[in-house]
Amino acid sequence: MSAEGPEPQAIRKLKPGKLVIASHNEGKVREIRALLEPYGVEPVSAHELDLPEPVENGTTFFANAELKARSAADLSGLPALADDSGLCVDALGGDPGVFTADWAETPTGRDWALAMQKVEDALAAKEPEAGRDAHFVCVLALAWPDGHVEWFEGRAEGTLTWPPRGSVGFGYDPVFVPIGGTRTYAELDPAEKHAISHRADAFRQMVAAVF
Repeated sequence: MSAEGPEPQAIRKLKPGKLVIASHNEGKVREIRALLEPYGVEPVSAHELDLPEPVENGTTFFANAELKARSAADLSGLPALADDSGLCVDALGGDPGVFTADWAETPTGRDWALAMQKVEDALAAKEPEAGRDAHFVCVLALAWPDGHVEWFEGRAEGTLTWPPRGSVGFGYDPVFVPIGGTRTYAELDPAEKHAISHRADAFRQMVAAVF
């Protein structure tokens, strides 16, 4: 795998049947189930299979997505799909980026309101002209028990707003307004978000390649 991501390889097709969604994030699992529904697979989450959450010690979205997918495929004996995604703020040099979830960590679990406040505080410490441009990145890794992996990268451009608005999404959705829109991800109907999100972009690429 290069610094920019994995080297090109022959695409393997995904056969109908069970597919592990290698995530314990209920909001993310719901989105992925909805995106997979039309394609004849039977999604089952890592939580439902009581699979442990691997330590995400990669330094790129590609690395973290791969380690989660490989772990779930190895432990379940089934193909596994993992998503590693994050918010990248231009004025913060791309932070929180691959450490998006870490900004929400507390001793009692993830607090996304705290994470959003941290981003806002970091922006407030910058010069006004620094701007509020941001983008979401989503890397999907699809792994098989024999070690084969496919990767797909999606992206969604937008700006950050404050205070947070909406209650439909999860993570940083309440502060992210997609380019060309006026509502945050958390104010959009799930079907609207699925049509334009970074995760949907990555899924479109995956569907075209493996189904």
